[in-house]
Amino acid sequence: MRVQCKNRSLLFLVICISSYQHRSQIGIMGSDAALAHEDRSKASEVYSYHPSEFASSYQTLRDELAESLGADGCTVEEGNKKGNVGRKKLIAAAVQMRSSSNTPGNKNDAQSFFERATSAVERAVVDHNATLVLLQELFLGPYFCQSQDAALFSLAEITDDNPFLIAMRDLARRLQVVLPISMFERKNNAYYNSVVMIDADGSVLGTYRKSHIPDGTGYQEKFYFSPGDTGFRVFQTAVGNVGVGICWDQWFPEAARAMALQGADVLLYPTAIGSEPQDPTLDSADHWQRVMQGHAASNVRI
Repeated sequence: MRVQCKNRSLLFLVICISSYQHRSQIGIMGSDAALAHEDRSKASEVYSYHPSEFASSYQTLRDELAESLGADGCTVEEGNKKGNVGRKKLIAAAVQMRSSSNTPGNKNDAQSFFERATSAVERAVVDHNATLVLLQELFLGPYFCQSQDAALFSLAEITDDNPFLIAMRDLARRLQVVLPISMFERKNNAYYNSVVMIDADGSVLGTYRKSHIPDGTGYQEKFYFSPGDTGFRVFQTAVGNVGVGICWDQWFPEAARAMALQGADVLLYPTAIGSEPQDPTLDSADHWQRVMQGHAASNVRI
């Protein structure tokens, strides 16, 4: 999906929906078909994964990335330097990926998730001229909050010296694209569902931590995440003023309003809502689309 801002007459909203749904509900540029034509009886397969095996695979990928970046990648200091990227036209792409590994017989392969994500970003820029690419919520693996498992706390990362973020900074700088990156963040003794905003020159503009944390069947997020402490934020990027909420934040009008009052040109909501993990036959896509339309209509900018 391509969205261009014109005269700031309307607050545009971009949604990235994860593939916990059967079918694609909006025209987004995705790295995989999102169960579009598969039999519904097979849809539940996307939810089956093994937390401890995925955590082990994630750690292996992390170590490999850290080793490769240490050899020839950028440093944290280099990644935070502002470059010479000028103002760019906003062309937004939202990426949808199947929430299971592409590796045959192994749904716990973190390498597959990472490679598909980076490949999708490159395709969005090269093939569609995107200047901002939104990946789905917690895209480095299956949506793990379907259940409670202490082993998954090993997925949490600090924002400094994080090999995944360093790799994504390098990708943003190379492609000159704005990348809001969803991650499981550890900060001191707290854990957050966060988005780190990377500008088109590879610099980190800051972090937003999810404010509204759900707790229900298929969404056991209060086991993993504390409510965010950043407040709603708008980032001044090379493509304009970008506000970002995360998934459950979309149901609350004050999030969109607060960002609109801060001058947001576009709002992003990476999410894991579509069909429901406990019952793939339930589809909430119509509901969240109406909510997004309501945010846009009630935050018109003249």
